[in-house]
Amino acid sequence: MKYNPQEIEQKWQQRWAADKLYEVTEDNGKPKWYALTMFPYTSGDLHIGHWYAMAPSDVHARFKRMQGYSVLHPMGFDAFGLPAENAAIKRGIHPFTWTMQNIANMRRQLKSIGAIYDWGREVVTCLPDYYRWTEWFFLKLCQAGLAYRAKAPVNWCPRCQTVLANEQVVDGNCERCGTAVIHRDLEQWFFRITKYADELMEHKGLDWPERIKTMQRNWVGRSEGTEISFALDHPGVAEKEIRVFTTRPDTIFGVTFMVLAPEHPLVEKLTTPERKAEVEAYIYRSRHETEIQRLSTEKEKDGVFTGAYVINRLNGRRVPIWTADYVLLSYGTGAVMAVPAHDTRDFAFARKYSLPIEVVIAPPGWQGEELAEAYTEPGTMVNSGQFSGLPSQQGVTAVSEFMEKMGYGKRTVSYKLRDWLISRQRYWGAPIPIIYCPKCGIVPVPEKDLPVLLPENAEFRPTGESPLKYCEPFVNTRCPVCASPAKRETDTMDTFMCSSWYFLRYASPHFDAAAFDPEKVKYWLPVDLYTGGAEHAVMHLFYARFFVKAIRDMGLVAFDEPFTRLFNQGTIIAEHQKMSKSRGNVINPDQYVVELGADVVRAYLMFLGPWEQGGEWDDSGISGVSRWMDRIWSLVLEPYQMKMGASLTERLVECGTTYESTCRDLKRATHQTIRKVTEDIEKIKFNTMIAALMEYSNYLSRVKEMAIVEESEWREAVDTLLLLLAPTAPHVTEELWERTGHSYSIHNQPWPKWDEALVKEEEITLVVQVNGKLRDRITVPASITEAEARQLALDSPKVKTHLAGKDIANIIYVPKRLVNVVVR
Repeated sequence: MKYNPQEIEQKWQQRWAADKLYEVTEDNGKPKWYALTMFPYTSGDLHIGHWYAMAPSDVHARFKRMQGYSVLHPMGFDAFGLPAENAAIKRGIHPFTWTMQNIANMRRQLKSIGAIYDWGREVVTCLPDYYRWTEWFFLKLCQAGLAYRAKAPVNWCPRCQTVLANEQVVDGNCERCGTAVIHRDLEQWFFRITKYADELMEHKGLDWPERIKTMQRNWVGRSEGTEISFALDHPGVAEKEIRVFTTRPDTIFGVTFMVLAPEHPLVEKLTTPERKAEVEAYIYRSRHETEIQRLSTEKEKDGVFTGAYVINRLNGRRVPIWTADYVLLSYGTGAVMAVPAHDTRDFAFARKYSLPIEVVIAPPGWQGEELAEAYTEPGTMVNSGQFSGLPSQQGVTAVSEFMEKMGYGKRTVSYKLRDWLISRQRYWGAPIPIIYCPKCGIVPVPEKDLPVLLPENAEFRPTGESPLKYCEPFVNTRCPVCASPAKRETDTMDTFMCSSWYFLRYASPHFDAAAFDPEKVKYWLPVDLYTGGAEHAVMHLFYARFFVKAIRDMGLVAFDEPFTRLFNQGTIIAEHQKMSKSRGNVINPDQYVVELGADVVRAYLMFLGPWEQGGEWDDSGISGVSRWMDRIWSLVLEPYQMKMGASLTERLVECGTTYESTCRDLKRATHQTIRKVTEDIEKIKFNTMIAALMEYSNYLSRVKEMAIVEESEWREAVDTLLLLLAPTAPHVTEELWERTGHSYSIHNQPWPKWDEALVKEEEITLVVQVNGKLRDRITVPASITEAEARQLALDSPKVKTHLAGKDIANIIYVPKRLVNVVVR
């Protein structure tokens, strides 16, 4: 019978499902292994990039299962988000309907992979039985003082009169109507992630890629510096100081102007009447730019003078206050002391507006000349009062200590990290369980009333406004405290909230008394191996870490980190470009599964290159893997018959070997392959693992052709091939296992183990001569090649002394016996 992957794969997928082969239970008699792949967003179709993330991770999970672990390798769907809401507007279909249709299709595609997913543990974040607990966690964060409400800027379309997500802003304009988008302040909900800034900088005990750890540390952006107070005395303004954070207090005497962020609350208060029109125009313009645009190094720095001044307490200098959009309210204090002589950005700004540039850190050899550019390196403090003459590094400490002594400032730590803004002005997300009562204020929804359900009859407007605020049955409610008429919060939660805890729900997805069963979470968590794209480094991965630390401090879990080991796969490209629908180069795996089978697709994805690097999809490459699978089919099923009597003797002579050495070589090759495949899967080196299996199967083909070894030894070697191949090609190996007389299932068999004594290469002693005289004896593998033997001989220290100053005329090699170097 010819290999027919379509028939075989459907047969075994149905059998595994009927037998619940991959149903997972907690087994205290086995070590646990929690292997998790980042769940997909419900976009509608899985492309080959999804397979590239999921199939290799399934191979590793299957491998651990055969090693005797109790393996949890679940799958679910990240189902809330803006695309579903956009679909509702464009297609006239409800987001729930669109999402669930997509899930049905994606589930079908996922099942065709042949993975060991326990579908009884599936989680779907848009279903009430899941987002009930997302809401519950929001309440817990409120109770812990980690959730609060504050004003924050949003993208606002003046024409549509609605808030826009970042994705809906194209080149600064509303994607729907083309109107220039402005920033507008709205009351929104935040999580106090900054409380965990220092802990999030650390990755103690985590086996994560260094680049991901670096990205997270940079995202936190911890800086040690000094907060300095500048005196403020402005008519009609109650504030008596403006505080700035700086890492360079040694430059305090060089401050020639101060800059406030345009959105700083003091700008409006401090702007003098004659400067008001210009300042307001500047602020209006800045609200049309994103933070990325404002901070771009290519953008020329500009600003306007407010007409107000502060006093530098150290030298009594009157310092003008400007507003400029290169300063952000979200970082530091939203105010910057400008030292143009020693900051590149301030230097350009001062040059543009003819502001003083005064040197206070002298470069080596400086004689008082004007600087052509900002000097930002260490130097000697000058023009700095009592601190002049100090090395600038010492000046940082000396000035800080003086500030603290005088009450002008204090040493502190600042972070780039900002609290997590979780409010989204859209429908398709988990509702924020908050009620606004005119009498009681902000009131959390009682836990017994969860979930706050999304209304099914929401009206989706072409403007994209959230339908929730116009849905009166949803908005209008009663205060749970005083029973007065009240209003519900109409914002929903950032979808990253849903993915910040889904890995906990997999442990007990049907548990109804809480978000998870504590005992099952204690058994399974933390995740042993988490795989997915590196693009999630500072969003999903960061938020999930914060979430676990927060609920740990609430006593809900007893571990510090959600993911012990992290592995990021690379990207599959096609036609030398990243896949995208607009380019028309998206690879649909379904057609290849139908034509060649899931096992071939799985094996090819792992063979095309190191998993962390990705690779180029190539139809000729997958065809080669398909032919390899055909050869394995024939290798295993076509009869083997050992030659006997005279035929065996003739065959041994013909092959130049003995029966004993052939059997020994077969054992060695088998055990070397077991070691190689085991170590490669452990190290997630799937491409070299596949190469080792190809080499082994080719070797077995030669052994079969020789027909020298006993059939029992041949069958043992073939069984080992199937067991080693089983995680990669689960369907064909299951079929071949059954056809060769074994009991069901190959996936319940133990993983093969190698014998170190059998793995070891046979060794010989190689004699090394120079002009026929013995100079060394070297122990080498019996399989050594002539080129390797020559090089070893020439590298021998004992031989080198006899080669010095001489020319090599010839090297004579007698296989497995000697190397003679002829010199003159």
